[in-house]
Amino acid sequence: MSNGDDDPADASEEADAADDGGDAGESAETAAPTLPDDATEESLNEYLDEIADRLEAAETEADLDDVEALLDDAETGIAEADLPEPDEDDEDADDPRGDLEDRVAELREGVEEARGPYGDDVVDAIETAAGRVEETEWTEDGHDDVAAAVASFVDAAADAIDDAAADAIDEADEDPEALLDEAADGEETAAAQPTPVDQLTAALDAVAAAVAEAGFDADEDADVIAALLAATDDLEAALDDAEEWDDLETHEQLRAQGYYDVLGHYKDFPVEWAALKEHEAQGNVDMILLALDSLQSEFMERHCLEAFERMGKRGKTEASVEEILGRAEKRDRPAIRILGKMAAEEATDTLVEYVPEDSNPQLQKAVFKALGEIGAPEAVQPLADQLDPDGDTDDLVRPHAARALGLIGDTRAVKPLADALEAHPSDDVRAAAGWALRQIGTREALEAVAEYADERSFVVSTEGEKAQQALDETEPAPTA
Repeated sequence: MSNGDDDPADASEEADAADDGGDAGESAETAAPTLPDDATEESLNEYLDEIADRLEAAETEADLDDVEALLDDAETGIAEADLPEPDEDDEDADDPRGDLEDRVAELREGVEEARGPYGDDVVDAIETAAGRVEETEWTEDGHDDVAAAVASFVDAAADAIDDAAADAIDEADEDPEALLDEAADGEETAAAQPTPVDQLTAALDAVAAAVAEAGFDADEDADVIAALLAATDDLEAALDDAEEWDDLETHEQLRAQGYYDVLGHYKDFPVEWAALKEHEAQGNVDMILLALDSLQSEFMERHCLEAFERMGKRGKTEASVEEILGRAEKRDRPAIRILGKMAAEEATDTLVEYVPEDSNPQLQKAVFKALGEIGAPEAVQPLADQLDPDGDTDDLVRPHAARALGLIGDTRAVKPLADALEAHPSDDVRAAAGWALRQIGTREALEAVAEYADERSFVVSTEGEKAQQALDETEPAPTA
């Protein structure tokens, strides 16, 4: 893509043509969208639709710069627009400004994804590979494979650079091919004496310096950059295949079971993490479990569990529930959160046991939310017991119990929630009880909340007003 450094004269001519209206029919295609004078949710969404169309049609870096500028205008317009604000006490309330800001953020991500690749991306990939070569402890066979991979990469990269910028290699501080030749010439028998690691990394550093010296343009040199990235892909693939001393048995097992098969071009290191993200995107639950079991590091364990939490119900299988439930049985809060996201009914009995654990409020919060997300009817009475103002449960925890009852939606919770709404000393608990009754949504539940539409407490009266509105909407229309 272009870097946007267009000739000022050309830009002036284009501006004059735009002012004159250009050819009939052409201005409609090329004119940039204009921020609406009457900034409403609908007009701003239409404006963002036009920006999205321009992003899809963008072909150069300059085009993407224009889209970025339009998004800046959109962000300003949204900030200044007189849009309705959401009700802070209603988790389900519409938020027009937030929705528009989310669209702008998504479009900005689209701009970043469309940019490049750049010469700097090649440099970063080479430096990453050089770091792996230097920091990894290779077996003897692995070292030979690494040396061969580096030599192959240097040849391919030198050919690509010479085709586009013949002087770049000559002007770099060191010639990468010469460095490898010197290493071979310095040994009586090259086969018996492998190329030292510092020579391999020096050759890679020299290629990176040559790429930086060439100053490749993302638009004009797109083919060259693509060829260099393909060469770095081949190098990284060869490094993946080369044998390491550390954790050799684990990597062999993972490779044999296809754990790394999902990897194509990637930038994240270590490769196990890169593969994990691909497995998460593809919903490969068995492979995430394989990584969790095989890769005994806190780093990978955390990322495997976070993958399951993001996947939610997509990650629920008999095997995954068994693994996460085993962790939850040790009162592990991340595991409990995952079981809730999975809506794992199998975890109900275990989680219900933790409901009364008044000495651990943070555990209770996680358990209450998980039971609500699961929709566990067995938890109704234990959760209702937590609303008792004379109990030992922390007042900051009781609203979570009420909301969990609302998520479960069982009508058996109507009476204890109504009692809490009527008599509990905490307005936070009363408001949560009102919200829960609205979620249950029966006439009895709504009527219990609607009585408090004129309540002195704003958070409670808000729930009462919404309940009354819901009742009004369910009233049959008067007959003529």
